[in-house]
Amino acid sequence: MKSWASSLTGTNRREHLTRVGLAVVLLGAVLWALPVRRPGEEGGHHADQAPVLDPWERAGVTEFKEGQRAPRLSLPRLDGGRAALGDYGDRLVVLNFWATWCQPCTIEMPTLEALWQEYRDRGLVVLGVSVDRDAPRPLLEPYVRNAKLTFPILLDADLKTSEAWRVTGLPATFIIRPGGEVAGLAIGMREWNGEPMRALIETLLPGAHARH
Repeated sequence: MKSWASSLTGTNRREHLTRVGLAVVLLGAVLWALPVRRPGEEGGHHADQAPVLDPWERAGVTEFKEGQRAPRLSLPRLDGGRAALGDYGDRLVVLNFWATWCQPCTIEMPTLEALWQEYRDRGLVVLGVSVDRDAPRPLLEPYVRNAKLTFPILLDADLKTSEAWRVTGLPATFIIRPGGEVAGLAIGMREWNGEPMRALIETLLPGAHARH
């Protein structure tokens, strides 16, 4: 398993985070400097045949073949106290970086909540990390209440955690296997409770291999 590379730096963090799109998706894969799966890479397909997509590709998530240790994450919770990634070491973690000013983040939030509700009793946790600078509670609390979010919301008030995780666009969502290995990354909005994503999640839940 590779060690974590150095963090990104920048003078205008908010401007940098708003650059969401195809270029950012490609950049995100490069910055992590890990091998990724490509459609049909191992299938030996002929040129006139459409590649057969694996569950990661169908879900629109970049898989890291070799995995990587997650950076340290310990942040205050919006509802009080603190939460650390190590608190959920035996669970499958969906770690979502978002902001109130990010429209794609707002659009995908209900699907993250639905994923959390469906799989929370089977060993999955969704953690939402707000990158709103200074973590303004008068803004965040009504947002979370109106969106009816029940999964833990963590506060990255100084953006140091998002820098350590090399977040270059929002929303940015990491899938972390039980035990702490970062398995995949999605930059941009996804339908987290859609059939392709649920099919992927089913293969990653604690004990999934034992059940098969």
